[in-house]
Amino acid sequence: MLRGIIAISLLGLPAVHPGHPAPQPAITLNERVRHQEIDGFGISQAFRRNELLKALSPAQQREVLDLWFHRSKGAGLSILRLGIGSSPAGSPYDHMVSIQPEDPGGPDAEPDYVWDGDDNSQVWVAKEAQRYGVERFFADAWSAPGYMKDNGDDKNGGTLLPEWRRAYAKYLAAYTKFYAKEGIRITDLGFTNEPDYTASYASMRFTPEQAAEFVKVLGPIARGTNVVCCDSFGWREAKAYTAAIEADPEARRWVKTHTGHTYASPVDGPLPTSRKTWMSEWNPNGDTWNEAWDDGSGYDGITIAQAVHDALTLGGVSAYVYWLGGSRGATRALLQLDDAAGEYHVSKRLWALAGYSRFIRPGAVRLEAGAADPALKVSAFRNRDGSRVVVALNTGTAPIAWKGVRGRAAAYVTDEARSMTPVSVQGNAVTLAPRALTTIVLR
Repeated sequence: MLRGIIAISLLGLPAVHPGHPAPQPAITLNERVRHQEIDGFGISQAFRRNELLKALSPAQQREVLDLWFHRSKGAGLSILRLGIGSSPAGSPYDHMVSIQPEDPGGPDAEPDYVWDGDDNSQVWVAKEAQRYGVERFFADAWSAPGYMKDNGDDKNGGTLLPEWRRAYAKYLAAYTKFYAKEGIRITDLGFTNEPDYTASYASMRFTPEQAAEFVKVLGPIARGTNVVCCDSFGWREAKAYTAAIEADPEARRWVKTHTGHTYASPVDGPLPTSRKTWMSEWNPNGDTWNEAWDDGSGYDGITIAQAVHDALTLGGVSAYVYWLGGSRGATRALLQLDDAAGEYHVSKRLWALAGYSRFIRPGAVRLEAGAADPALKVSAFRNRDGSRVVVALNTGTAPIAWKGVRGRAAAYVTDEARSMTPVSVQGNAVTLAPRALTTIVLR
């Protein structure tokens, strides 16, 4: 069993002379220093992407679901992000069912909610995820219905009219109740997506101060569900929303999780709160489908591994939610779902995320970890069952060995030729291959 500080030595160092100081270890872990608790890793399949999955054969559907959620065949993801509201105009996903598509007659009128039990196949995927053990369901709204906004449209930005705040909060709470009737508990509820960005598809603007005011309306109405805010377009930009909520004691009372995306700016440090924080949406820019691990494109697998590492270690995030699990065409999703050809394709991005998500389970705690070589990006975690997980991204061109492994250990490597492939632990050492992600599990 590992206790206290664990030293890991570089491969190929000469024997230490009694009169010479010991060489600096390649990796140092300190279990006495603990950081954030982990909520999990996840994906979204909003905007009707699940219809692409349903177009595949039942056998292929199961294979894709295994790749997302199975803990030995795939990534073992533990969070599913659901979309409330509309989808991009002019795309193959022009329409998403709303639970209140028509103005009931004003903000004080009796709501006329409708529910089809399907929610663009999101209910089906949520039930499948639940069968794999997923317990965290994060529902997020891109916009309020258009009649609640000053531009009369759920697209093209606009802001929520003050007189509709309470009705919008009830609309969001009603959505969670419909899912509860389907046997799915919405654990986390967001009311805005990228409130600092106006899009031609479903979008709605909030200033940090407006967001802080709205959570004071939503919190009491959605009591029992974690209120999430604010999914800003960039991580640096998210800090302003977090700061506004933290500055208001009543708003702070209701927001349990602070979220940000990393399109406008990457994770460069923690958000200014002691509450949980999530990196809740991102995929890299690009214009082709790419299955490569390390080709310098900026949307290959190693890019994703680096982004996850930075979010966990620099940002101290408790969850990492990727956009998307699967889509079509020149997507940077984890999978390409080709409904026309009746097939799917897997990118190395999936296995980059899996190197973390399969073994770092909800409730794990991040441990202090460091590396002598700056090319080695290391993070370490202790799961609730006592197992330790060390994830090492070797961005250099030389192999490094972990020496002194004690007890039962298993290691898995992802690089250009391998995808979470088991590698041997020999002589109490694991070789960390160059330009590769290696996950070591110690029990």
